[in-house]
Amino acid sequence: RKDVRNAAEAASKAQPAWEKRTGFNRSQILFYWAENLEQRRQEFIDHLVALTSQSTETAAQEVDATVARLFHWAAFCDKYGGDVQETQLYGTVLKIHEPVGIIGVACPDIAPLLSFVSLVAPAVARGNAVVVVPSEKYPTVALSLYQVLETSDLPGGVINILTGSRDHITKYLTEHQDLQAVW
Repeated sequence: RKDVRNAAEAASKAQPAWEKRTGFNRSQILFYWAENLEQRRQEFIDHLVALTSQSTETAAQEVDATVARLFHWAAFCDKYGGDVQETQLYGTVLKIHEPVGIIGVACPDIAPLLSFVSLVAPAVARGNAVVVVPSEKYPTVALSLYQVLETSDLPGGVINILTGSRDHITKYLTEHQDLQAVW
């Protein structure tokens, strides 16, 4: 419970500033994340093979799909921010997509790196902060991303990783009042 509280507190401090960044700036940070992960591709392949006992080819496909997913969400950051729409009456309406706020995420055990990025990157791309519970079986895959995130200039507190029993932590995530959504 205390870890969830601390992570939510860090996220609530980081989220307003992250939300105010331009979509272009958020996209640049996600591009850096993808590029830095791509540079450490072999390290993550070896890590996945050692942990999950999958083949090198399967691990390479997961890392490559993860990098592609990051590039996709980096490109998405400054797109689809809103629209100017005509109305039936005189004038126009401005529709702006705003971040939800702080999102709790619980990742599955399947494809630990790809599932982590697939659930976290879209939330971060749209200006949200995340408290995430990585794969319960293979949490070190997500934890090894911390160094990649730091070198990618992602502000501290935007992504908060909590390891442990997924069900136990998720219970406290759903009960926390500072989280606006849980996935």
